[in-house]
Amino acid sequence: MSLNAARIDELLKNTHRTAVHLEMRDGYMQDDPALHAWRAGHRLDPADRSSWWRPWLDVVAEAVSRGVEIRRARIVSEPVSEYIRYEYDVTFPNIEAGEQVRWLPRRNASELALPGNDFWLFDGRLVRWGHFSGDGDSLGGELTEDPAAVRLCADAFETVWDRATPHEQYRI
Repeated sequence: MSLNAARIDELLKNTHRTAVHLEMRDGYMQDDPALHAWRAGHRLDPADRSSWWRPWLDVVAEAVSRGVEIRRARIVSEPVSEYIRYEYDVTFPNIEAGEQVRWLPRRNASELALPGNDFWLFDGRLVRWGHFSGDGDSLGGELTEDPAAVRLCADAFETVWDRATPHEQYRI
């Protein structure tokens, strides 16, 4: 395991069937320029695709075109934090690229067995943990193929997914 684990886009390029991502924090990257622009009132214009399409979305769209199912679930406190309001507002590009996104209020996750960190699970065999500071800054990632960790992540994700609300139906 390495804190300098492969980048998520590199792992996704080598994924064949499924990629699932569980996010459990109420805030990330507080110094993100896009977050600051959103705070200042800038909103993405769905009609102006060139203004919001970015390299990550190319990776997602390419994987989806190869038949990879990409699902993202977010466990969030309610009322939601400012960062989650921002994230909600900028989710439509992920969906446009082919991701499926669902939201689960934290109060509905109380009795779930969840990993201690956000993660990606690729093809049901490789976990990439995401490590973050208390303020949500990325500290890197860690890879594992340990069967117990893979099983924990797969089970946790599917349970969250089943309880969560699709983005199109979730209201903040």
